[in-house]
Amino acid sequence: MSKSVAVFLAQGTEEMEFSITYDVLVRGEVKVTSVYVPADGQPSSPPDGYVVASRGVKIVPDTTLEAMMAQGGLAPYDGVVVPGGAGGAEIISKNAAVQKLLQEAMSQGKIVGMICAGSLAALEAQIGLGGAITSHPSVAEKLQASYDYKEQAVATANNLVTSRGPGTTFPFALTLVEKLVGADVRKKIAPPMMLAQEHL
Repeated sequence: MSKSVAVFLAQGTEEMEFSITYDVLVRGEVKVTSVYVPADGQPSSPPDGYVVASRGVKIVPDTTLEAMMAQGGLAPYDGVVVPGGAGGAEIISKNAAVQKLLQEAMSQGKIVGMICAGSLAALEAQIGLGGAITSHPSVAEKLQASYDYKEQAVATANNLVTSRGPGTTFPFALTLVEKLVGADVRKKIAPPMMLAQEHL
């Protein structure tokens, strides 16, 4: 049975972290759904139907958080991902419904991925405390007291996978693929992308 992942998306999400993760998961034959998370007090759907990412790229989400919750929440998904981008990560990590979904995903053993400032969502949801975590250096200080902070491209702690920023998105996404569908799939899809050897 194929695997399915929800990738959260908000105004100000880092577009490389979102799009590379989405792309690599699809290459691994994982079904990906992008889920729009509104800022507090904002409509459930983005204005004009798209999100303006951190560098101005416009992204059309597949669905909304409101619709996801109405359609069973986590039930259809094997994992969830929180991209970075300071503005987007703050919106996503402070959303009470997202926090609950992250807590449920961890408790159910589903894969939880976070990258860059998106790792703050772990702290906000109080998940994975004391375990290995990494993030963009700009938010490291906020995480160091509650986690075993690592300065490496990808840190894993059971079903929590975290990473540092745009430049580490490929190994982050490939790690998610490996955890979801196996090392053989990772080894199959990585070479055609012509990645540097350390990312394979």
